[in-house]
Amino acid sequence: MKSLPPARRLRAKTAVIAAAMAVTALLATPPAHAEGSAPPVLSDGFGLTQVVGATEVHSGTDFTITVTSRQLSGPHKIRIFLPRGYEADPGKRWPVTYFLHGGGGTVDDAAAAPALHSDSMITVVPDGGLKGWYADWVMQNTVMGAANWETFHIDQVVPFIDANLRTIADRAHRAVVGLSMGGSGALHYAESRPDLFGHVASLSGGIDFGMAEIRGAVLATELNLTGAWCAVSTSSPSGTGQCTGYGPTVDSDAIFGSPYPVFNADRIWKAVNPAATANLAKLTGVEITLYTGNQGVIDHFTEIAAKNVKARLDQLGLRSRLVDYGNGSTLARTCDGGHNYGCWAPALADYVTRLQTSFAMTS
Repeated sequence: MKSLPPARRLRAKTAVIAAAMAVTALLATPPAHAEGSAPPVLSDGFGLTQVVGATEVHSGTDFTITVTSRQLSGPHKIRIFLPRGYEADPGKRWPVTYFLHGGGGTVDDAAAAPALHSDSMITVVPDGGLKGWYADWVMQNTVMGAANWETFHIDQVVPFIDANLRTIADRAHRAVVGLSMGGSGALHYAESRPDLFGHVASLSGGIDFGMAEIRGAVLATELNLTGAWCAVSTSSPSGTGQCTGYGPTVDSDAIFGSPYPVFNADRIWKAVNPAATANLAKLTGVEITLYTGNQGVIDHFTEIAAKNVKARLDQLGLRSRLVDYGNGSTLARTCDGGHNYGCWAPALADYVTRLQTSFAMTS
């Protein structure tokens, strides 16, 4: 700068100082969606061991951990959305919603439904496998190895979350919601453990195993027959909604045993059928919500399944809410009434708003 005139030297020095201050300010400012400097550190337990260095931090209130469990073969992810006020109010406890993704999907599908990242609750999105069907499989010696998905979620993930995060750990403040394959899982989990879940919602769920078409969907995942269920039940990073399949082929009896109603060979299907009257009767006191469209091959059948469940709940005298949005015109401009996030995202926005109200009323 010695070769420059005094005025120019001053301007140059001022510009350097301003640039340095700008860089310092930028480095000191957290991302727009961050809350605090980092998500909370979680402790291993309940059969779950975190994979060191595998945590993905999307923001201070949106992060994914990877865990191993003897109940499942291989590592599996759990994505967690925290309310923006979680760190700022260390004395506050929060309701929890568990979101179960569809077949061929991943924990990242939840990002396609912004309503799930609520400032009124914690949302937990555990891996459900490409074809886990939220069940403890009959066959544990397939190429998939250990596959006790229900035990993983109910006996490990739920207590792990309650031990590590400031949850309100009672059924009145815990919900389970899922779509497609996850819709079946959500209803089954609520029936299996009504002491844990006081709220359940199924969106376009494969919730009636008494229907041959729903059993066929399960078989398609076991045999990796990619089709309509796989193609639109996930949310890919590119936004195409395409999935890459259901993973390695397994025996058609691997998950629920034989699907054929001969000499009671399908007894396990009957026992775990979310639409069975005996199972629905376990939902006394649970807030039940069903969503479905009726367009396309898939939601044509999920509408039938939802209506079957609604009719049986009515016969049992159990209150429930069925939102059949048909071709989607009454739900949102993005919804065509089909099996996709264009419908599920606004349906979840509707549900989460109502769920937040229910949580608040029981606080």
